[in-house]
Amino acid sequence: MNSGLASLNGEILGCRACPRLSEYVREVARTKTRRFADQEYHGRPVPGFGDVNARLLLVGLAPAAHGANRTGRMFTGDSSGDWLARVMHRHGFASIPTSLSADDGLVLHDAYVTAAARCAPPGNRPTAEELHNCSDYLRREVALLQHVRVVLCLGGVAYKAVCRILGARPGKFGHSRLYKHGDLRILTSYHPSRQNTQTGRLTWDEWDGVFARVRGLLG
Repeated sequence: MNSGLASLNGEILGCRACPRLSEYVREVARTKTRRFADQEYHGRPVPGFGDVNARLLLVGLAPAAHGANRTGRMFTGDSSGDWLARVMHRHGFASIPTSLSADDGLVLHDAYVTAAARCAPPGNRPTAEELHNCSDYLRREVALLQHVRVVLCLGGVAYKAVCRILGARPGKFGHSRLYKHGDLRILTSYHPSRQNTQTGRLTWDEWDGVFARVRGLLG
């Protein structure tokens, strides 16, 4: 990892800008959930991870309370992480098709994963102020990841956060919509949350199609 990203990630790990979120992630880490009662939770903000030379940047909403807030790595340890790792492996962006823990050997190729909010929010709903507090981290990531050509936004909140830091006017959010901002291509997708995947709002074929489209955009 380059020194700029390493320094930024250190700042993220130590961030306490949002009292509500800081208190919540520590409380979740203390009380845990039954199936992970024997595990030590991360219980802090979660930095991004991946290939520093990535051409693809994936932006999600926020760490899951018992996913990334437990494991300390974005999209790791929950069903959303399972869907993401599986499709990224299928399309050559990930070394293995699972994302279980921070030390599971997963390596990303040509991709970097981050989120609009760095702390797990109650009910998966960060406030506008909390998103604003995190926005500079995303802005600096985009500046440091100098090879990014495609930004894949997972959900409407992530899409608006990306537009905000780029100074772009948001278009209408929808699944597999493509926008252009300078040299960047901004692609939107429904988030692979249980709420979307188990209700059929996001099917596997639709999800797979998004990454096929990314591959086409990257050439």
